[in-house]
Amino acid sequence: MQQRRVWLTGHTGFMGSWLAAWLLRRGARVWGYSLAPPTSPSAYEATRLGPRLAADVRGDVRDADAVAAALDEADPDVILHLAAQPLVRRSYREPVGTFSANVMGTAQVLDAVRRRGRPCAVVVATTDKCYEPHPDGAPHVETDRLGGHDPYAASKAAAELVVDAWRRSYFPPEELARHGVSLASVRAGNAIGGGDWAEDRILPDAVRAALADRPLELRMPGAVRPWQHVLEPLSGYLALARRMLAAPSAEWCAGWNFAPDDATSASVGELVDRFAAGWPRVRPVVVGAAGQPHETRFLRLDAQAARRRLGWRPAWTWGEAADRAAAWYRAFHEGADAAVLVERDLQDHEEATR
Repeated sequence: MQQRRVWLTGHTGFMGSWLAAWLLRRGARVWGYSLAPPTSPSAYEATRLGPRLAADVRGDVRDADAVAAALDEADPDVILHLAAQPLVRRSYREPVGTFSANVMGTAQVLDAVRRRGRPCAVVVATTDKCYEPHPDGAPHVETDRLGGHDPYAASKAAAELVVDAWRRSYFPPEELARHGVSLASVRAGNAIGGGDWAEDRILPDAVRAALADRPLELRMPGAVRPWQHVLEPLSGYLALARRMLAAPSAEWCAGWNFAPDDATSASVGELVDRFAAGWPRVRPVVVGAAGQPHETRFLRLDAQAARRRLGWRPAWTWGEAADRAAAWYRAFHEGADAAVLVERDLQDHEEATR
């Protein structure tokens, strides 16, 4: 990504801030476009990202004029669209806003690309929850039916349909030489790591409980998720973008899963126990899911396509990811510099994947 111009939406969020830091480390010029940081504290503010960016624009992806203006200013080689309403339980409280941000926001970004009419690589992040759940909990492959029980999952499935519609209608892969726009979507397993303070996510909840010296309440300790360190899917997004730039091909213009091997999926209870081993202040207690919104019990992804065709592989197991997250939060709340902690994990990940 050396000297590449990158337009990154959602750069003030958890995953977006990690991705911005990594792009800067790799020598990219990054134009950020996002709402204000969604939490306080936030990884974006704690790592002092703003002054290091080529532009740090506050804007809503649903604002067509603002999106077009920011895109024109950046004139990017690569567009990484991460801006979204990313929380399942909030989507139950704010369903219309969730659909608006995740569906119309994606449509506005892609339509700005269409109206701009310039070659670029576009990667749109959705979620592992965009699939219609398998009754038997089998891992999802990229060709599985899209769907979703809750507004968040359904909105992300709809965002996938938006991507497919723009790809078929305006950026057909078989005509890539003519229009020059490579368009892909990426679906990641549950990302964990330092710097996430979102509501109703298990490790941020664990951190808040530890700091308040109260038990961490577990609604569904047996629920299985494809946990992975935040740098794992981000490394996949970057690997895909590099291929799109270096060797433009219809092969890359598709949906891609990024997740750990199915055999390494773990339950909520196992994740919390591992996290608590690294930060003993965390004291989990099971309260049950009665009266709570529906949540899928088993969620797994098959990422063999990314392994075979992109050469992508996770560097760390879910357990190592939990250890690193515990060490990150513990060090941060003991006064360590968040930017230094992020750089340490970036360096360690790069060394592990060499």
